[in-house]
Amino acid sequence: MADDLAAYRRKRDTDRSGEPSGRGSGGSEDGPVFVVQRHDASSLHFDFRLEIGGTLVSWAVPKGPSLDPRDKRLATRTEDHPLDYADFEGRIDQGYGAGTVVVWDTGHLENLTEKDGAPLALEDALAGGHLKVALHGQKLTGAFALTHTKMGGDDSNWLLVKVDDEGADRRRKPAKTQPESVLSGRTNEDLEE
Repeated sequence: MADDLAAYRRKRDTDRSGEPSGRGSGGSEDGPVFVVQRHDASSLHFDFRLEIGGTLVSWAVPKGPSLDPRDKRLATRTEDHPLDYADFEGRIDQGYGAGTVVVWDTGHLENLTEKDGAPLALEDALAGGHLKVALHGQKLTGAFALTHTKMGGDDSNWLLVKVDDEGADRRRKPAKTQPESVLSGRTNEDLEE
């Protein structure tokens, strides 16, 4: 798994940024976690991260996750992050990703991916370009699907879509109306101050 974090370490000086180095264990004994961090950097976006194979596999979602199954959100695959990044909040003063980060939502995830009626491991689903997970968070609940697409000829582009289930809500827009951290109650603006 150390190789999975090579790009993460290459892009940042964790001593200066205050971000986790990835040398700690992180993770949870209760099963795999997900985290969505609201990241106000050169532009505001949401970092959608799923624990897969010992790291947080990550996508940048400019508009944030939607609870409306009609919405297809662009999710651009970024470098894997260490598990101890899951509770990182703070201000990155300079360098890659400079800006503020809060934990917008977090909880456990459940793999719902199947192939030919049989469960498919998340590592295999990721490699195959389609995965489906149930999220058990405070703002996000129910199933979400991520599908690899080469929109615009960009191999890093995926689509994030809410599955139409009991967690779906066409009216509630948490990405717009609930900017605060589920851990600290702070917003990105609070960290700027």
